[in-house]
Amino acid sequence: MAWHSYKLDRIAQKLVLDARERDPKSLNQSHKMRMAVAYGLERFWGEHLRLQGKEEAKSNYWKATWDAFCDVVLQTGIQLPKDKVEAKETKKIQDISKQLWELPVEDQRVAIAVLTQLCDCLVWWTQRYKIGRLADDIDS
Repeated sequence: MAWHSYKLDRIAQKLVLDARERDPKSLNQSHKMRMAVAYGLERFWGEHLRLQGKEEAKSNYWKATWDAFCDVVLQTGIQLPKDKVEAKETKKIQDISKQLWELPVEDQRVAIAVLTQLCDCLVWWTQRYKIGRLADDIDS
């Protein structure tokens, strides 16, 4: 299988600009997303739940990124859950986690590779579009 760009750079640019419009401070999440990839799909997916109700703009950025990622990997034939879930819905959370854990290993590898590249693109665009004081916070 050859590498395919899946327009990840364009998708990432849009995600970053949308996040900046909601709340420029949420852009710092791009760096956290890139680090979270190493912990697996289910943990990356679940991060938006942790932020729900506390830091909504950040939660929305994580969820928008997950949804865009799901659309991209669907092009490879891998279907990932995009369900809207509330942090209090334990059964739904368990079901989605189970779906992610039960993916074939090869599908997991492909998905992680795509997610890694998407997050690399997010970080790149974040560094280009940071604003004022936020730019100083990201650089330090």
